[in-house]
Amino acid sequence: MKEDSLSYKTYLEIRKKILSNQLIGGMRLVESAWAKKLNVSRVAIREAFMRLSGEHLIEFGEKGGCFVKKITPDDIKEIRELRELIEVGALKILFSKKDSSVIRELELICDDFSSMVEKGYYGGACEADVRFHEKIIESTGNERLVNIYNNSNIPLFHLKLGNALSHMDDYKQTDNEHRKIVEYLKKGKLKESIDTLIEHLDRGEKESIEF
Repeated sequence: MKEDSLSYKTYLEIRKKILSNQLIGGMRLVESAWAKKLNVSRVAIREAFMRLSGEHLIEFGEKGGCFVKKITPDDIKEIRELRELIEVGALKILFSKKDSSVIRELELICDDFSSMVEKGYYGGACEADVRFHEKIIESTGNERLVNIYNNSNIPLFHLKLGNALSHMDDYKQTDNEHRKIVEYLKKGKLKESIDTLIEHLDRGEKESIEF
């Protein structure tokens, strides 16, 4: 595999872990450790870090070192507002499509989330949470909307891997809210689905700021 392909694969893997909160703000990213972990060269890691830095997901310290960029309360507020604008619009498009296959895919993601939590695979649960929201966006079939979402690098801002055991209620509430969003869509209750989504995002904002 070419070095640029390895760099891109590395970029995607680290980006996924940042957006799913497996790598939290302030965490140091050690070049040599990631090269060993992902079995790639340090050149590939360095190139991935530069790309992530350009997307404001990581930053370089004044005295050296690379760190996941911290999210401020203002960042969290803006993220929640952006997610509401994008995801409410996406739900409206999904509702107009009446595609039962999308509903089934969302249900399977919910099942995957539940299974991960039950087994204690909290990193996998965080990734399943991100997939749930990505699937809502992607299933609209609106390429411009998908590009806006992807280019915004919207992180999961409430579930935190490092605090999984002490925040089990958050995982349970997330599971319940996701399932309600899907169930309301399935029953043709768009308003209730949107209301649940907004409550879900509002709770995530509140708990992230309090954390």
